[in-house]
This record gives sequence, structure tokens and C-alpha cells, in this order.
Amino acid sequence: MSNTNRWGIAVAGFVLQMALGAVYAWSVFRAPLAKQFHWSIEEVTLTFTISIFILGVSAFFGGLWLNRKGPRIVALTGGFLYGLGVFLASFSANKLWWLYLSYGLIGGIGVGFSYIVPVAVLVKWFPDRRGLITGIAVGGFGAGALVTAPVATRLIQSVGVLQTFAYLGIAYLVIAMATGYFMQNPPDQWKPAGWTPSVTQTTQRAAMDYTLGGALKTWQWWALWVLLFLNTSAGISIISQESPMFQEIAKVGAVVAAGMVGIASIGNAVGRIFWAWISDAITRRWTFVIMFLLQVGLFWILPGTSSVAVLTLLSFIILMCYGGGFGTMPAFTADYFGSKNVGPIYGLMLTAWGSASAFGPLLIAHMRQSGGSYTSGLHLIACIMAASILLPILVSPPKPVTAKVVGSHSFVSAHSK
Repeated sequence: MSNTNRWGIAVAGFVLQMALGAVYAWSVFRAPLAKQFHWSIEEVTLTFTISIFILGVSAFFGGLWLNRKGPRIVALTGGFLYGLGVFLASFSANKLWWLYLSYGLIGGIGVGFSYIVPVAVLVKWFPDRRGLITGIAVGGFGAGALVTAPVATRLIQSVGVLQTFAYLGIAYLVIAMATGYFMQNPPDQWKPAGWTPSVTQTTQRAAMDYTLGGALKTWQWWALWVLLFLNTSAGISIISQESPMFQEIAKVGAVVAAGMVGIASIGNAVGRIFWAWISDAITRRWTFVIMFLLQVGLFWILPGTSSVAVLTLLSFIILMCYGGGFGTMPAFTADYFGSKNVGPIYGLMLTAWGSASAFGPLLIAHMRQSGGSYTSGLHLIACIMAASILLPILVSPPKPVTAKVVGSHSFVSAHSK
């Protein structure tokens, strides 16, 4: 296949991720649902938490399935379930459990299946630009809320929150399945014409491809899991409360807050590409160190900022760092464990995302409910980020000797069954 073909697959992957990333606009549904059906902040927030937690779990199974049956069937199934789950949420009137089941469980499974596909596929098509392409592969996910937040807000005002779920569910299903059809792997051992890895690329990458079992035997896999968990916990706490938090801190209305959510969401998308691109130059480790340092200061000053412009800018940079974790980590994983089995290896690592979604949003929602403001919750997250800086400084690639022993053992065991 030519370079044009692989960039076509990259574009389809980006658009697929945009449809999936609409899940990040959840905060615009929170107030209308709570008001109409008299549910609490924490009850409505739990829908988003379930969705992201299930996403993290199902991405692993999607990665395993992808390795066995190819990426297209996984992407198509995921797109169908995602659209169906959001559509079924339109029947949630006075039934909180149905909202959890439809949007949370069915929709979450769909997002997880589809999410892992462009990541696993594009890292194979672009061995020459691994950081940049994994950033692009998940960049669309961060941009999804940019379109959905203002559209969903206007729909809610004109047709109501439940009818909005119906319209959006159909749109997501069509877009996700249409783009998922283009997902395919390159031939084995494929590489761009005339490309050979540089010395730097060679020294930063595993000498061979680990299996999932081989990767789990290294401490590095667990260190990367914790890194992703910490970075995600911080950003997702903001995402889950953006609209009401902006309304409270900056004293603005729902429409202005939705616009702020949309602008901040650009940071999520831009950060995935920007930090992943930077990580090709300064290494993945130091990229995380810088992102953690930035977030310590940003979370500390955020609750004292009443200016709409400054609050939007601070949130934009926080979401850049949040997105940067997702843009950088697939390349980090492929560097340490090879690209062949990156679907299941990174898919399982995404359980960190699911775990963080159970930790970050519920932590900040609980502290807001009990404390009456967002200040204590945001300051606590700043302290967690400060303690987290040590981890990326300490992490290092698997030693070549370990890689050979674990990798060859895994290779033998995988082919002797």
C-alpha cells in the first residue's frame, strides 16, 4: 500500500475517534437530567463513570479480538453498540438504572471496542512517526466534545434531553460504522519505502515483540499503567464537571459554559497530538514529567480564577496534559513492548483509564457535594500531581537481557500450544 492509502486510514481513524469522543461532552447533560428527573449530581455523574470504566475494560477485549479476527469487525461492532447505547438512553425517563445500562454499559462497550482499533492499526502503518501518529490516532477523541457540546446544548433546549440522545445515537452509529469499515492492518513486516529506523529510535525500542503475558511480567508495564491512571484521574475530574464548574466559578449561564467546554475540549485534542509529537524529541518519560509539573500549578490556581477567559485557558492547558497522556502512552507502550501485540497490551493498560474514571469524577463530585465548592477537590488533585512527578523520572525501558528472555519465552509458549 502507498503512503496515500495509509494517510487515508489515518483520516478515517481520526473521524471515528471524533464520533467516540462525543462521550466527553457528558457534562452538558448533567444539569438537564438532574433538574428534569430530580437526580443528584453524583447519581448523574455515575453514568459517565460507568461508561469510561466499561470503555477501559472492553478496549482490552477489543484488542484481543482484533489480534484474532482483524480490526474491521471490531470497529464495526463497536460503532453499532455505541450508537445503540446512546439511542436507547432516550428511554431513560425516571429510570436511572436504564440510563446506566444504555449509555453507561452498552455505549461504553461500543466505545472501548472501537477506540483501540485506530491505535493498534496506525502504530503498525507508521513505524517512522510513532509518537505523532498515535497522537493523531486518539486526537479525534479529544475533539469530539468540541462539536457535541454546543450541538447537544442547543438540541436539549429545543427538543429536550431524551430526544437529544435519540438523534445523537443515530448520528454516532452511522459515522462510527462508516469510518470503521476502513480499518485494516498492513501486511506483516511492512514498512514505508526507503525508511530505516534511526539510532535513537532503535535504542528507545524493544528488540522484539512481547506477547501480553511477556509484557505483564515486566515492572515497566505496571509503571506505565500507574502513570496513565494518575494523569487521567486529574483531567477526567475536570471533564466530568466542566459545565457546572464553569457556571459556579465564573458565574456564567449554561450556553456560555457549553462554549467554554467546547474550547477547553480543543486542548484535549491538541494535547494528544502536541505532546505525542514532543515525546518523539524529548522521550516519553520527560514529556510526562513536564505535564505533571504543569498540572500542579494549574489545579492549585484554578478555583481562585473568576475570569471566563483565564478559566477557559487554564482548563484548556489541563486538558492538553490530559490528552497528552493518551497521545503519548500508545507510543510509549509500542516502544517498550513492540507494535505487533500493542492492541491487547495497550488495551489492558486502558483499564487505568476506567479505574481513573471511577476515582477522579467521584472524588471531585463528592468533595463538591460535601464542601459546597470545588476548591478543596482541585487543591487535592494538585497535591496528587506533585507526588506523581517521581514516577516518570524513575521509569526506564526493559533491559535488553530481560526483553530477550521474556520475549523469546513468550514467543515459544505462544507457538507451542
